[in-house]
Amino acid sequence: MSATTPLRLRPLEIGDLLDETFRMYRRHFFLFAGLSVLLSIPSAGLSGFFSYALFNGLLQQTNAVAGPNFNFNFLGQTLVAAVVVFVITLVLLPFFYGAVTFAACESALGRPVTPAGILSGVMRNYFQLLGYWLLIGLMLILFCLLPLWIWIWVSWVAVMPIMFIENIGLGAAMNRSWRLVEGRWWRTFLIVFLIFIIIYAVRFALGAFIALGQGLLQLVVSPLIVVWISGVTSVIVDSLVNPVFQIAVVLIYFDLRVRREALDLFQLAQGLPSPPALPGMASTS
Repeated sequence: MSATTPLRLRPLEIGDLLDETFRMYRRHFFLFAGLSVLLSIPSAGLSGFFSYALFNGLLQQTNAVAGPNFNFNFLGQTLVAAVVVFVITLVLLPFFYGAVTFAACESALGRPVTPAGILSGVMRNYFQLLGYWLLIGLMLILFCLLPLWIWIWVSWVAVMPIMFIENIGLGAAMNRSWRLVEGRWWRTFLIVFLIFIIIYAVRFALGAFIALGQGLLQLVVSPLIVVWISGVTSVIVDSLVNPVFQIAVVLIYFDLRVRREALDLFQLAQGLPSPPALPGMASTS
């Protein structure tokens, strides 16, 4: 893919940021959607198989004779299948979120985006990306107060763009994101909240449309096949919608830097197509 025009840095109002998010997604739809769908194929296939295995096992047990003949072996098999799905999804997690975020960063900077470049960018930060999402997930499970988890996660919302653009490690990126969001937490929270509302609405609309098609499909194929298709399509729908959030996070990062560091004025003064490295930080490769 050839180099694109870099993002024109400027302070973005909330409506402008949302509009720019969808404009960037439309402009590079096949890149972002293609990446997201391609990386979701293994998880989609496994999810479909898991749904099929669980439904089939429950159906067999429902038809079995009650009493001593009732067999619980399918529960163990279903648990094994669930563990396999979880492990593979976990392994692919840095690619699923990191690839689109990296592509959005490179596109915003006006740099060429290639499959090799995306793979290299994610692999350089693979374990840090994995650690970031594991930490977010563990905090969600361990924290008894959901507001506390939301407060911390919003403060770390710009971690991935920071790692890719400023080429720093996870700990430094968390501290950097915290400082960028500080004083603008409520505004950042509102943007993230609106993005999630939009994502949920789009996902619900697509899900309802697909559910209608699956209902018609049940008239001609086995319910087991429909269950498998349902498991696959739910993951594919998510993969089509998720880039909206990842692009928005990249734009939130640039907007925070413009507002806190006057990055737009620096870019205009120096004619740079990409953000400068901060003193003491490694430059972007």
